[in-house]
This record gives sequence, structure tokens and C-alpha cells, in this order.
Amino acid sequence: AANLSDLAASGAVSIDGITVALGAPGTTPWSWVEGVYDGISAALQQHGGTLLGGDCSSGTNRMLSVTALGRLGPLRLLRSAARPGDVLISSGPHGLSRLGLALLQNDPRLQATSLAEVLRAKAIRQHQRPQPRLDVLNRLLGCKPAELPWRAGGTDSSDGLLAAVRGLCNSSGTGARLNRNCLPMAQGWPAGDLWNRWCLDGGEDFELVLSLPPAWADALEQALPGCRRFGQITNHTGSIVWTNDNSPVQDRGFDHFAPG
Repeated sequence: AANLSDLAASGAVSIDGITVALGAPGTTPWSWVEGVYDGISAALQQHGGTLLGGDCSSGTNRMLSVTALGRLGPLRLLRSAARPGDVLISSGPHGLSRLGLALLQNDPRLQATSLAEVLRAKAIRQHQRPQPRLDVLNRLLGCKPAELPWRAGGTDSSDGLLAAVRGLCNSSGTGARLNRNCLPMAQGWPAGDLWNRWCLDGGEDFELVLSLPPAWADALEQALPGCRRFGQITNHTGSIVWTNDNSPVQDRGFDHFAPG
């Protein structure tokens, strides 16, 4: 699902398939291998594509490496395509996967918070069965105002909402202003610093984060219920601030290349 999300974040409108490289110790139970491929088959049946091939070998650790192949449509989504004046828009809520992990781990920080059962179930489902937003591409392509060129910035939020915005800004040489009151949160999401951080930095939500001309953003809001505009791209390179006081948005999310 994570690899298919990368295709959606690139502008792919169809999936050819995936290759899978599997490495595992010889003592690995066969039931584990079957479980992996049952999950792969279920994802492909839902989202399209076939298992094209791959490789299997022994190793000291269990390791999976997946390559996904798809077909680009008329819009090539790039992190480097954000422009000052664009609207930042999320295809759906953020923080659910992080909440799902906390629930599965019985995180003690949740003991003082009453959560609706529907929110609990949705969060666990989001963590265990992430959904690549391939459907968003069809809505995005179908609602583009005719006078606009095929230019939009985009990425997915596998590393968190703020990391996605920072990726757009760094690649495009721009900055951003985020609205605290418009962060894309699920219905029933509690208030407080912890919950704001999980929305911004939780990761593993796999929503699309788009940088669109205002007219295209307006059209997408009509075409895609559940999407949310939460900020704007600026010409202040590398600066990501809150709209209400211009204070910097602190980044506490996952870093693939952090030391240690």
C-alpha cells in the first residue's frame, strides 16, 4: 500500500503491478510467508495491478523490498512544482494512523481522554490497512479548470503532514503559512498539544498533500468531500509559519537520515 501511495503521489492513473524481493532466514515459518503474500494479493485486488515477479533469498533478517510500476496521466505531480500563492490542500485527515498505533500499544497518554468508538475503530483500521489515495487523482484530473496548465505540486504524507509540506517547500524553493484552525483532523479529534502534534507529525496516513492554484483548489473541494485546505505556499524560502502570529511551525516528525 505504501508503494502504491507513492504512485498516486506521482500522478499515476493506473497500476501495472509490483515486484517483490523477499529475504528471510531458513527457519521462517511458511505461514508467515503465506500471510505476506495474502496481504499483497488483497491490496492488488483492491487497487489494481498484478504481482509481476521478484526474487527470494535467505538472509539473517526478514526483509521485503517492493517496486511499484504505474502509468502517468496528464498531470505529473512533483514536489518541485509548488508556487507562491498556491493553496495547500489535504485529501483527508491526519493523525489517525498514529492514534491507531497508540491504541494498539495501550499508550498511557490515552487514559485521560475519552474517544468515540467510531474514532477508535477508524484509527486502528487506518494504521493496519493504509489506503493509497489513487481515487484522488481521478477527481483532481476531472475538476481542473480549463484555463489552467497541468501544473500542481504533490506528495504523500507517509512521514507526516508537516514533513510533506516541508518536502514541497524544500524542493520548490518556497515557504508556507499554515492555519492552526484548519488542520485536517478527523471528526471527533480531541483538542490539545499532543493531538495537534499527532496530526502534524504522526505519519503513516498516506493522504495526498497538494499545492494547487486557488481556482483548482476550489474545484477540488467541491469534487472531493473530506479534503481540507490548511495553508498557502509563500515566496519565503524554507519558512513554514503559523498564519495567526508568524511563529515557526516546529518539526518533530520522523527523519529517515537522523543520526542514531
